[in-house]
Amino acid sequence: MTDLILRPGRERSLARRHPWLYDGAIAAVHGRVEPGGTVAVRAADGRFLAWAAYNPQARLAARVWSWREEERVDADLIARRLETAIAYRDRLGLDSDALRLVYGEADGLPGVVVDRYAGVLVLQLTTAGAEAWRDVLVEGLAAHFPTAAIYERSDAEVRALEGLPPRTGPIRGRMPETVTIREAGLKFRVDVVRGHKTGFYLDQRDNRRIVAAHAAGCRVLECFAYTGAFGVHALAAGARSLLSIDSSAEALAQAREHVRLNDLDEGRCEWRTADVFQALRRLREEGRRFDLIVLDPPKFAPTHQHVERAARGYKDVNLNAMQLLAAGGVLATFSCSGGVDAALFRKIVAAAAWDAGVSLRVRAQLTQAADHPVLLAHPEGEYLKGLLLQRLD
Repeated sequence: MTDLILRPGRERSLARRHPWLYDGAIAAVHGRVEPGGTVAVRAADGRFLAWAAYNPQARLAARVWSWREEERVDADLIARRLETAIAYRDRLGLDSDALRLVYGEADGLPGVVVDRYAGVLVLQLTTAGAEAWRDVLVEGLAAHFPTAAIYERSDAEVRALEGLPPRTGPIRGRMPETVTIREAGLKFRVDVVRGHKTGFYLDQRDNRRIVAAHAAGCRVLECFAYTGAFGVHALAAGARSLLSIDSSAEALAQAREHVRLNDLDEGRCEWRTADVFQALRRLREEGRRFDLIVLDPPKFAPTHQHVERAARGYKDVNLNAMQLLAAGGVLATFSCSGGVDAALFRKIVAAAAWDAGVSLRVRAQLTQAADHPVLLAHPEGEYLKGLLLQRLD
């Protein structure tokens, strides 16, 4: 077995059960191991700390599989972790047939994501350690869901940091062109082959319901709409009108199709293919006002190196949205940037409110859905931050 020896004092994060180890903490590697292979992580004095997947090509060099020295990291362990993850989701009782079955470190399977869209499973592997157990994971998924098709979307940019090429394509079963899913009584069509992430924003499931509870009778503005899930929920809840904005005409065409699919009134809808930042300024010039605004932008800061630029973007888009918000109106604003934590995001939004000259009350702090759980010792897993705010003046 290969031993990975840490520099003196660099075992502290592992002692707190944080599952990541960067290359700067490593003093030596005793033995040979292929990228993604299992190593015993040891303190400078030789004490065992954890079993981890090691990738010498990555700056985030080791990801913990187990904290127990007596536990073997083998196919049986991977299969048990997969079974436990699926059982956890079964107990959630979600009102949807689309959900995240495996979420990396939170399920003891770092680098592994599995999403279910009705009869299709989408597998995403982002690390060399996860890649090493690909066959075991596919076999386990096939055993749990024998009639499901399995499709791979291992095309996330983070794979390049692991020295891994992208890989996509069918693994098992016949893939439909789109998959129709059900969420809170509504229907959506998901393109698992070409869609964002693995096809749909499952992490916003609970937030769509929360936001829709404020939509009755409202003029709704949905920014970065993608395929219109927030807007469809708002219309179903009784919104008076809906304006959806996205830079992708193809995504907005799908949003319109979702309105039709749920037998909602297209006459209440307007779609604009535009850059959201420019569109918000144009709406101000038009004198428009909205009672409910949703800001769900893409990732502005994938890492801490991008935080300063991202902060400017978040402030700008929130400031312009606030100036369109009617008195008493509600703003639901989100960040999915890993480099921006909840405290910083709140400060950015507060600064935007100051510059916009508006007073806002916090109605709720929002996060990702329960099928995207977070380890207490791994706050990086809590990437989705949101605020539900009400304008008071």
